[in-house]
Amino acid sequence: MAIDTRPPSQVRRTGTSRDPERDSGRPARSLVVALVLASAALMVVDKAGGDGSPVDPVRRVVGEVVGPVQAGVSTVVRPLVDLPGALRSNGSLRDDVSRLEAENADLRNQLGKAGYDDQRLADLEGLRALSGDIGYALVPARVIAIGAAQSFSSTITLDAGSDAGLRPDMTVIAAAGLVGRITSVTAHTATVLLIVDDTSSVGGRIGDNQELGFVRGHGTLGTDDRLELELADRNVVPKVGQQIVTWGSEGGSPYVAGVPIGTVGKVYESLRETSYRAVITPAVDFTALDLVGVVVPYGTQGRVIEGGTQ
Repeated sequence: MAIDTRPPSQVRRTGTSRDPERDSGRPARSLVVALVLASAALMVVDKAGGDGSPVDPVRRVVGEVVGPVQAGVSTVVRPLVDLPGALRSNGSLRDDVSRLEAENADLRNQLGKAGYDDQRLADLEGLRALSGDIGYALVPARVIAIGAAQSFSSTITLDAGSDAGLRPDMTVIAAAGLVGRITSVTAHTATVLLIVDDTSSVGGRIGDNQELGFVRGHGTLGTDDRLELELADRNVVPKVGQQIVTWGSEGGSPYVAGVPIGTVGKVYESLRETSYRAVITPAVDFTALDLVGVVVPYGTQGRVIEGGTQ
């Protein structure tokens, strides 16, 4: 008979082995089955009980305990969950804001320019109407410069010259009335002496009684634009509000007839000379000139305005 001489610690133990599910820390299969059966039983009881289910008080208690916890967790987690979508949304919003800002800037530019375009259109229509009234054609031109102060003269420069048929001693008008006369030209520009210059003298007449006189400038611009009318008949008293128009020169040079000069603003009596002097408010705003017309004979070639046509 053989005798086992190994130490006791090395002797193989025999007997029932442990449940591997218990060794791994997982619940026993029987426990899982019991929980499933209990859940099914609760569901059956809850369904059978209807609105008066015996499980309902338990459900409310659980809801009151678990609900705030779920809400808190949702509040904390939602920003993280929504972060990718928020980033995409912010990028899209930035693009929309940039596009809308560009559209707004474009609309503001259009709105700002609309007033200028409307004024130029009104000036053009006024020139057409005045062309028909005086019976002459007009070469349209824009004011591109005002004479320098050191020249001691009130002049403007136009963007049209001899190439457009302009020459010295031609009448220059705006939609509102008389501007001045051309004194010199180049191929592409013309210099105009304004009627407010202190060297300017224009033959004028009172529109409603045809009394003749001379309108002289005082060499100032702006709100103090001043013209004075001295009538040929010193016994005639001008009246405030009467319109003064040009009587015209021979051959229409330098001034054609019938162009508005202004209206009588004030009347003074000269005791020494026993005559009356009228201060004339110009028809034209000389600090806001833009589109003007140079009077030329009908039939002049090129871009001209002829009594309502262009």
